Amino acid sequence: MAGVFLMKRGKQIIGMRSAPTPMGAGFFSEVFTHVGQWGTHVDPPAHFIKGLRTVDQIDLKEMILPLAVIDVHGEAEKNPEYTLTVERLQKNGKAITDKFKSKRWPDAAKMENKDAKGTAHYPGWSLPALKFLYEDRKITLSGHEKTDTDPGTATTKDDYSLETYILSTNHYQIELLTNLDQAPESGALVVVSFPKPKGGSGFPARVFAILP
Repeated sequence: MAGVFLMKRGKQIIGMRSAPTPMGAGFFSEVFTHVGQWGTHVDPPAHFIKGLRTVDQIDLKEMILPLAVIDVHGEAEKNPEYTLTVERLQKNGKAITDKFKSKRWPDAAKMENKDAKGTAHYPGWSLPALKFLYEDRKITLSGHEKTDTDPGTATTKDDYSLETYILSTNHYQIELLTNLDQAPESGALVVVSFPKPKGGSGFPARVFAILP
């Protein structure tokens, strides 16, 4: 369920030494540099809301959870600006994550789907749906295959109010998931694993499902 992320391979800091055997001697180590919020990654509350939890403050019990998948690729194919509704959620029970458009990754132009005026057209959540999930169903986190929580028509205007809502509730989210079409709608467990740098704004994640 995790996609690739951008990483710059840095200099080698320790290399294997020549030795009588093919294995070499010593060990091999490099320095890597990458962006916190790219590829499959987690956004902690502090990513948008100053003073709330950073990535190292996400508890282990929030990283292994029941998984529910809301498959809306059919709706998104018909309407690239489709937003997830409460009615659609109620057909699937307890929703944790949705399925939008990872098949277009990593082509940024296809992901953004901009028109001639520069407006992006891709689907997103809706505020009623998010409030239903977080306030009524009491979910722990949500995730999606897109680059943003908000639909493209909103992010074009720098409107990230839906992601702001999620993070303001002191929950974290996962973005740029992939391979959700290989997971059942319910019955699986999701494991969200990532390093936890102190005070971190986010981090690329290895996300996988354990199927029933």
